[in-house]
Amino acid sequence: MTGSTIDYQHFLSESSKARKPSAIRRLIPLTKIPGMISLGAGAPNGDLFPFEGISISLKNGQSLQIDSQVLNESLTYGPSDGIPQLNSWLKELQRIQHAPPKDFVVSIGTGSQDLVTKALQMLISPGDNVLFESPGYVGVIAFLRHQPCNLIDVELDSHGVIPEKLREQLDNWPADKRKPKMLYTVPVGGNPTGVSQTLERKKEIYEIAREHNLLILEDDPYYYLQFGDKVPSYLSIDVDGRVLRFDSMSKILSSGLRVGWATGPAELVNVMNLVTQTANLQPSSVAQAITYTLVDSWGHDGFYSHTLKVAAFYNQRCQLFCSHARKHLQGLAEWVEPDAGMFVWFYLKGIEDSFDLILTKAVEKKVLLVPGIEFFCHPSEIGPVQFVRASFSNVSEEDMDAGLERLASLLRDHIAESNNNK
Repeated sequence: MTGSTIDYQHFLSESSKARKPSAIRRLIPLTKIPGMISLGAGAPNGDLFPFEGISISLKNGQSLQIDSQVLNESLTYGPSDGIPQLNSWLKELQRIQHAPPKDFVVSIGTGSQDLVTKALQMLISPGDNVLFESPGYVGVIAFLRHQPCNLIDVELDSHGVIPEKLREQLDNWPADKRKPKMLYTVPVGGNPTGVSQTLERKKEIYEIAREHNLLILEDDPYYYLQFGDKVPSYLSIDVDGRVLRFDSMSKILSSGLRVGWATGPAELVNVMNLVTQTANLQPSSVAQAITYTLVDSWGHDGFYSHTLKVAAFYNQRCQLFCSHARKHLQGLAEWVEPDAGMFVWFYLKGIEDSFDLILTKAVEKKVLLVPGIEFFCHPSEIGPVQFVRASFSNVSEEDMDAGLERLASLLRDHIAESNNNK
């Protein structure tokens, strides 16, 4: 597949095109030049910081010490795209895992959602139409509802985005309406559906993106939580440079570290860095130093071995959860067993709407789930929703069994009550 040339200015919002580097932040790289005397940046004097060192104790008994130079650099202001040690390590990780066919750069953020929202802010112009999975990730839905854009539902099935439906939407797009310029997708272990796109689907969708000049925002926090062989990413087949990919350490190291990274063409990622400069200056360098110290001690092979253990753990949890679902919910619900991630998307049979049932009666029975309506872009337009999202990531087998038994009891009671009222 031969790559084509992309005009990235077509995708940027007018405000993004007008962005300029921070007058102060642009000086930071210059301070590293030997012999440079800096009278410019207003950085506090590091001699007054009370931290002498930071050590990390691991659960295997190992103790790691953050390198003194890395620590000193991380305690003061740093680059908007992340500390260079971790940025370089992550860039090599992307080469190993995805082997992108086009040149790329990496930028670190305060979790991947920080970077996703900055990318959307960079791209959206007033009146834009954004292609979005339906149902889709509620965190990004909440952000986009406050942006000057229209969310366009993209239909899913048990393997994610349906290429034929997407092509039909774009081929028949009204001539008097602005055509979408981006598709947002969670291709692995989708939140809330738990479904994953096959490589064949990704190739089809990528070709549609080429035909209709779309950017693909590949939000992939569950990539390392695939239970079988890893399906190649959109980044790995991106011969044009039309993929912005987002990864996260939240599911594999710690959600509290808030370390994520974006990968893509410099023409886009560098503009995201300009957004960071005016929003929060930089991601936490101390969190990055902790992350770098750990992953550098493992090496890329050791990091990958760790992710396999994490995936095996969630695979086991998924199998247990689905076995209890079959035990209690057979005939009461339908679902697709996930092959990645943390979620199961239940279709509740015999009910009209899951919202009040889940937020009132389920709470009374002391079982928490998320009503499916929360994951749709246009809840007021679709009517009642019979779906609910359940997570198996952080619940014991005993509680899985009890929680699903309570849900089953609730459904039986609700169905019986409805039949009596007819």
